[in-house]
Amino acid sequence: MDKDRKGYIQVYCGNGKGKTTAALGLSLRTLLSGGSVYFAQFCKGSETAELGLCTLFDTFVMEQYGTGKFIISDPTEEDLKQARLGLEHCKSVLSSGYFDLVVLDEIIMSVYYRLITIEEILSMLKSRKSWVEVVLTGRKAPHELIEAADLVTEMKKVKHYFDIGVKARKGIEF
Repeated sequence: MDKDRKGYIQVYCGNGKGKTTAALGLSLRTLLSGGSVYFAQFCKGSETAELGLCTLFDTFVMEQYGTGKFIISDPTEEDLKQARLGLEHCKSVLSSGYFDLVVLDEIIMSVYYRLITIEEILSMLKSRKSWVEVVLTGRKAPHELIEAADLVTEMKKVKHYFDIGVKARKGIEF
């Protein structure tokens, strides 16, 4: 893609469903336009359908930085270790400028669980090459991140079938 274009910072936040799905849609659009995508999933570490994109596009890289379990209360040492590993690797990805789009999926939840600080994220964003588009997703976006972003979309839950006991379904939620 065009290295002369300006990349922007996008935030997809809120309690509604669709943040990761929207980031995957943008990833697909970037790939089909000839661009490259690095998709980091924080707080996740399980088999999901989107990992299959790695076999369909050689310009799509997805890595997970989580334990495969939801963090329900206090994060474990392994949760912290995985988040720190993801942060360090994403810093180098962003500063390399190799990828046109970098998605930091659920990195906002890493801030909420005190695995990563908002200051570390803001510093990392400043180190990116100017043409790199960045998407950050997750609930509970801090004010500082919203201020730093160029585009913020909030997914608002109006009604959700999880509330009546429907579990995550393959091909829909994972």
